[in-house]
Amino acid sequence: MGERYVLDLREVDETQVAVVGGKGAQLGGLSRIDGISVPGGFCVTTDAFRRVMAGVPSTDELLDRLSRSDPDDRDTIRMLGARIREAIEGAVVPDDLAVAITGALVELGEDAACAVRSSATAEDLPTASFAGQQDTYLNVVGTEAILRHVSRCWASLFTERAVIYRQRNGIDHRTVRMAVVVQRMVLPDASGILFTADPVTGNRKVATVDAGFGLGEALVSGLVNPDVYKVRDDEIVARTIAAKQRAVHALPAGGTREVTVDSQRQEQPALTDAQVVRLVRLGRRIEAHFGRPQDIEWCLADDGFQIVQSRPITTLFPVPESGDQENHVYVSVGHGQMMTDPMKPLGHSMWRLTAMVPMHEAGGRLFVDVTRRLAAPTSRAGLLDVLGKGDPLIRDALETVLDRDGFVPTIPDAGPGGPPAGGPPAPLETDPAVVTRLIERSETSVAALERDIRSKTGPALFEFLMEAFEEHKRVLSDPLSIQAIMAGMEATWWLNDKLQDWLGEKNAADTLTLSAPGNITSEMGLALLDVADVIRPHPELVTFLQGVEDDGFLDELAKLPGGAEARDAIEAYLDRYGMRCVGEIDITRPRWRERPTTLVPVILDNVRNFEPGAAERRFEQGRRRAQEKERDVLSRLRALPDGDLKADEAKRMIDRVRTFIGYREYPKYGIISRYFIYKRALLAEAERLVQAGVLPEVEDVFHLTFQEFHDAVRSNRVDDRLVRQRKEAFRSYHALTPPRVLTSEGDALTGAYRRDDVPAGALVGLPVSAGTVEGRARVVLDMADADLEAGDILVTAFTDPSWSPLFVGIAGLVTEVGGLMTHGAVIAREYGLPAVVGVEQATRLIRDGQRIRVHGTDGYVEILP
Repeated sequence: MGERYVLDLREVDETQVAVVGGKGAQLGGLSRIDGISVPGGFCVTTDAFRRVMAGVPSTDELLDRLSRSDPDDRDTIRMLGARIREAIEGAVVPDDLAVAITGALVELGEDAACAVRSSATAEDLPTASFAGQQDTYLNVVGTEAILRHVSRCWASLFTERAVIYRQRNGIDHRTVRMAVVVQRMVLPDASGILFTADPVTGNRKVATVDAGFGLGEALVSGLVNPDVYKVRDDEIVARTIAAKQRAVHALPAGGTREVTVDSQRQEQPALTDAQVVRLVRLGRRIEAHFGRPQDIEWCLADDGFQIVQSRPITTLFPVPESGDQENHVYVSVGHGQMMTDPMKPLGHSMWRLTAMVPMHEAGGRLFVDVTRRLAAPTSRAGLLDVLGKGDPLIRDALETVLDRDGFVPTIPDAGPGGPPAGGPPAPLETDPAVVTRLIERSETSVAALERDIRSKTGPALFEFLMEAFEEHKRVLSDPLSIQAIMAGMEATWWLNDKLQDWLGEKNAADTLTLSAPGNITSEMGLALLDVADVIRPHPELVTFLQGVEDDGFLDELAKLPGGAEARDAIEAYLDRYGMRCVGEIDITRPRWRERPTTLVPVILDNVRNFEPGAAERRFEQGRRRAQEKERDVLSRLRALPDGDLKADEAKRMIDRVRTFIGYREYPKYGIISRYFIYKRALLAEAERLVQAGVLPEVEDVFHLTFQEFHDAVRSNRVDDRLVRQRKEAFRSYHALTPPRVLTSEGDALTGAYRRDDVPAGALVGLPVSAGTVEGRARVVLDMADADLEAGDILVTAFTDPSWSPLFVGIAGLVTEVGGLMTHGAVIAREYGLPAVVGVEQATRLIRDGQRIRVHGTDGYVEILP
C-alpha cells in the first residue's frame, strides 16, 4: 500500500498514533465506541507532513542547529523555531496532496465550518501529557483557508514551547511527526470538560463536570468560571453554579469572538441535572473503552452530546490491584521507610519478598492494606496509636477515611483466644550484653550468606536466594531484636510523657539520648569526619578530589603524596558502610561502594568546615550534655513529692534508653548489608545474560521483577517490549506524589495537623528533636549536590541513613516526610540538631538561601524576612 495522505476518522483507531498522531488516534478510537458521537472528519496523515518537509530542504540545517541548542537559550530557540515555521507555512502544498484534502472536504460539505487541530505523534502518551503543545483553529471556512491552517498546524510543531518541552524530555525533534485533524465544527449551546475521576481527591467513583455557554475555549482559556458538578453513582452529590458573564461564539464567515451573556442567563445552569447525569454515563463508557480515567472535552448541540477530545488524566496516583470489589485502605510503606521515590520492579519485588507483611505495588511505590485491622475496634486503636506516634498525618488521614459512613465496616474483635502459648516474653534486662549478642548474631548470619552465595549461579542462585530471604525474615523477626527496639522506643515515650507531667518539660528525652552508644548510623556520620582528618593536611589531595568525576579515582589518589593513607581511609569506610546509599530499600539504587564519588562532596565539606579531631569531640560533647541533663532532671525530681521514687524510675528509664536506643538503627544496617550481597550475585547473573546476547545492558534486569529475572535466567529469553514499557512507566512515576493513605476508590489522602498553637504563616510539622535554631536554608534534593556551610539548616524531602554524614555539618533539619522514630529523627536527636519533620511541601515553600527558624520543640518552621 502506497502513502495515504488522508484517512476518514472512522477508519482510524488508537493503534495508529504513528499515522494520525495522538489526538487523531484517540478521536478515531472514540468514534468506534457504541453510543458516542464524534463530529465527522478526517486526518491529514504524517505521510503528508513528511512529504511537505522533504520539499523544504532549508529546514535540515535549521533542525541540526536546533538539536544542538541549549534548552535555556530561549532567544536561539525562538529564532530557529520561527524560521522553521516560516519555511513550512511558505511551502507549496503538492498537487496530489491538495487534491486528497479537497476531496475529503467535499464529503464533509465544502462550505462546512471546520475545526483544524494539530495531532503530533508524541502527544498524549500515557506518560507525558503534551496537552496544549500544538495549535487548534476553530470555525475555519473554505478550502483555501483550511489548507492554510493545515500548514499552520504542521508549523506549530516548532513553537518555542513545543521545542523546549521536547528538549527537556529528551525527545528528538526529527522523530516527532505532525498529523492534522479536520472536523466538522459543532456550534454548541454549552460545552466543557468532564473528568471521569475527581482530579483533586483522585476518587475514581466521583466524576467532575465543568460546563459553560458557547464554545469550550472560554473555559480552557480561563475567561469564565464554569458551573461545576460532582456525580457519583448517577447522582449529583455537589454543584456550584457560576455567574457566566462571557462566552465564545463562532462567526458566520469564520473565526470566533467573545460575547457578553444576557444578564438573565448568566446565573442559569449551562446543563440540566438530567443532562449532567447522561454526560457522565457517556464518560464512563469512554473510560471503560480506554481502560483508565479520562479528561474529556464535550459539546452540547440540540440536546445531543458530541465528544471532541479524550485523553488520560496523567496526574492521578494509580490504585493497587485488589482483585475484588471490596473497599480497601492502604498505607504508604515509603513514608515509614523514608523513601517516597518510585522503585524499579526488581527493587519493589525484592522488598516485598523480604518484608514481614504483605505489600501491594502502585505507581512504583509499596502500600500495606490495613482494612482488616481498621475494621475491628481493638486492632484499630492499636494501629492508629502506633502509626500516629510515628507520623500524625497518617493517623489523621486514616481517621478521615473512618469518618466516612460505612467505608470501613466494623467487625467484632477476634474472640477471647487466651494468651499466646508460652505466655508473654520475659521482660528484657537493661543489659548492654543483649545488644552485643544481637549484633553478633546478625554479623554471623551475614557472613554465612556471603560465604554460601559464592558458589551459586544460574537458576540455583535464585533457589538459594529464596531460602536466604527466609533467613532474612527470621533475623528481622527475632523476638529478642524486636524487644530491644521496643525497649528503647518505649523508654523514650515514657521519659517524654512523665518528665512533661512532673517537670513541665517538653521532649526531655531528646537531650538524654545525645551520643547514645552503638548507633551504627550516627557512627557512620562521625567516621567520615575521621576520613576528612586524613586528607586535610594535604592540599594536593583536596585539589585532586575537587576535580574527581570518575568512580575509579581511588587508585589515582594513591599516587599523590599522602594519597595511599587517604585511599586506605576511604576504602576502610566503604568496607564498613559502602552498602549504603540514598533510597537504599530499592536494591537497584547504586551503592556507595559502586559509586564512591557520591561521598566526595561530603568529605570536602568536612575538610572545609571542621578542625582535626572533630568526631571524637562531637561525640564527647554530646555525652557530657546528656550526663548533665540526667543529673539536672534527677535532682529536680528528688525535690518533688515522692521525689526519690520518681527519680529512681526516671534513672531506670534513662539507662534503658541509652542501652537500647542506638540498636534501633542496626536491623536496617543488617538488611542493607544482606541486600548488597544479593545485588552483587544478581549483577553477575545479569552480566552473563548480556554476554549471551539476551540483554543489551546489565541494568535492564532492574526493570524485571525477581520472578521474571529468574525466568529469564532459566529460559535465556527476555521480552524487550516489556523492558521498554517498564522503563517508560518508571519515568512517568517520578511525576506522581505518593499519598500517605490511599483508598481502593483512588482517594489520595495526605492528612492534616489539627493544631492552633502555631504562629500565622508558619509551616507546621512534627517536633522530633528539641531546640530552636535560626540559619540559612539549604534546599537539597540530591545528597551529591549538597554544598553546606557551618550553621546551615538542611531542608529536604526525606532522609534515610545515607544522609547522616551531612548531619554532622548542619545546625538543623526540616523534612517533608518522617516521624518520631524514623532514622532522620533518631540521628538528629543523637547529634543534638533541632529538627521538624513531616512538613508538607517544605522543599517548595522554603527557598534555597532563605533564613528560617526551626522550632524543634514545638514542631514548626518560620520563614524569616
